[in-house]
Amino acid sequence: MELFQLSRANSVSEAIAAGAASTTAQQGAEVRLLAGGTTLLDLMKLNVERPARVIDISRLPLDTVEDTHDGGVKIGATVRNAALAVHPLIRERYAVLSQALLAGASAQLRNMATTGGNLLQRTRCVYFRDTAMPCNKRDPGSGCAALNGFNRTLAVLGVSDACIASNPSDMNVALTALDATIHVEGSTGRRSIAIDDFYLLPGETPQRETVLEPGDLITHVTLPPAPPGARSLYVKLRDRASYEFALASAAVVVKVVDGRIAHARVALGGVGTKPWHSPEAEAVLMGGTPDMATFQRAADAALAGAKPRSQNAFKVELARRGLVHALTQVTQTV
Repeated sequence: MELFQLSRANSVSEAIAAGAASTTAQQGAEVRLLAGGTTLLDLMKLNVERPARVIDISRLPLDTVEDTHDGGVKIGATVRNAALAVHPLIRERYAVLSQALLAGASAQLRNMATTGGNLLQRTRCVYFRDTAMPCNKRDPGSGCAALNGFNRTLAVLGVSDACIASNPSDMNVALTALDATIHVEGSTGRRSIAIDDFYLLPGETPQRETVLEPGDLITHVTLPPAPPGARSLYVKLRDRASYEFALASAAVVVKVVDGRIAHARVALGGVGTKPWHSPEAEAVLMGGTPDMATFQRAADAALAGAKPRSQNAFKVELARRGLVHALTQVTQTV
């Protein structure tokens, strides 16, 4: 870990100004915002992240979960994952989000990790985290060692010749299935970004993972009202039962009316370079009967664009089965 300056932001405007300073004449110095630190500090220890300044935003008033006027919910950026998972509004209305949070990391990490930090969680690709190895995400233009190296845990959807790193978050898969909106304040003002538009595919610029600009600060996330009568579920498939990242996961929100699927939202984790929304699967499900044949067609549609590498082809079938299982469970008669 290299030396850095640590200071605390006393307001949102202070945090924005400090972040925007990374684009000014500070001899190329970069600024990072610190909330829980469960990703940032790890990467600083590995010298993957080497900021000159770290701004502590953990005490900003962004730590509440509230009703919205339309019946949805507003989640502050510094709400801890542990608190969010057990909050009554989340458990009662958005079970898939509570389940995804409780499936992630360990209890100790959930006590520290925040909503905003989880949205920006970096990949666990071993080449990204090893500065001795080439990685286009960490060092643009250096190459991608994972393409022909250890890629068992990496993505099969949304990949490019420059990067196949997978997004590691559980929370973000559930937020995608819930059609979340991410609210940002920056030097150019406030804006709201649909989660489908927040993450970028690697393409030729894998170092840029989101649409955020220097100085942007995530202030909160909003979820629309849950469709009346809809049920939701998160299924995570991994090598061991705890403290492990998903090889494949599925977040589904489904409503059945008179024996037909009237609402469907599907997102996959562990297999995409970003939390993977599947409108293709949803198109198959909508209006269909909730049975095995429909679910299998939906899963086939969701994975149709998969491009596996030498060690991760198993993920395609694993994700198919995980999605079919999630849809089967969530549509079972109570």
